[in-house]
Amino acid sequence: MSEIALRVRGPLDVAATLARYRRFGDDPTNAFAGDSLVRALRVEGEVVPYEVRWSGPVDDVRLAARVSGRARARVVDAVTADVERVFGLGFDIDGFYAMAKRDRVLSPLVRRHHGFRPTLGSSALESLVGAIVAQQVNLTFAFRLRERLVRRWGTEASFARSRVFAFPEPSTIARALLAELRAMHYSQRKAEYVIEVARALASGSLEAAALAASDDATVIERLTAIRGIGRWSADWYLARHLGRGAVCPAGDLAVRKAFVRFCGIAPTAREDAIRKRSAAWGAHQNLAIHYLLAGLRT
Repeated sequence: MSEIALRVRGPLDVAATLARYRRFGDDPTNAFAGDSLVRALRVEGEVVPYEVRWSGPVDDVRLAARVSGRARARVVDAVTADVERVFGLGFDIDGFYAMAKRDRVLSPLVRRHHGFRPTLGSSALESLVGAIVAQQVNLTFAFRLRERLVRRWGTEASFARSRVFAFPEPSTIARALLAELRAMHYSQRKAEYVIEVARALASGSLEAAALAASDDATVIERLTAIRGIGRWSADWYLARHLGRGAVCPAGDLAVRKAFVRFCGIAPTAREDAIRKRSAAWGAHQNLAIHYLLAGLRT
């Protein structure tokens, strides 16, 4: 058994951070067992299940990941990167709090949700499929659509007594038939969009690494050139996959409601008005908006 200790800079409320994976039912890509989470990664063509455990108070959390057997260096690197994404460890939470405590809107929210961090999607396909299935439907139904896809084409693995799925590969979804997705209650358009995105990633016409190395404007341009990916989906890709700081998904209904509730924005305000208000938070917009959404839920 190989164990990987991870450093956590700043506070981390594990329960609040991981609540997203439990909000709508059992997530096949995330298996919980007490104070542990089991996930499965694809590393150089191999599916690698791993477990991560946590201990300690919010302001001094310890994270440790375990992989069966003697893990190769690339597996250690991949598991470390995945844990950092899932637990939002890459965010400058201390810098955000220093700014937020001086902000009349954010100050009560950071006190109430101390240690909460956004989680990031592990793969480009997973993040883009998540955005597509959530378009213009309630999030419970979107979760079911994603769950069906994962159970049909993902790869099942186990760690100890927990079973979990690795998200499907682009090449697998690229070969799927529209009828198969339609049988899972995907609309015709969403079925087409999911397959087209998978084909773009599988063929290399859309490269996840190139997107990660591009500026925000280029990412939006590249993504919105793909059928089924609009500005809303591109903004959430920046926020919840790439973890960019200065991004505001102003076209999102919940984001609009949060700005109305906490910032006094008119319900009929244009998206550019919401983005202008959000710009006051600079490089911390992503975190600020997630705290507004957390406040809206509670």
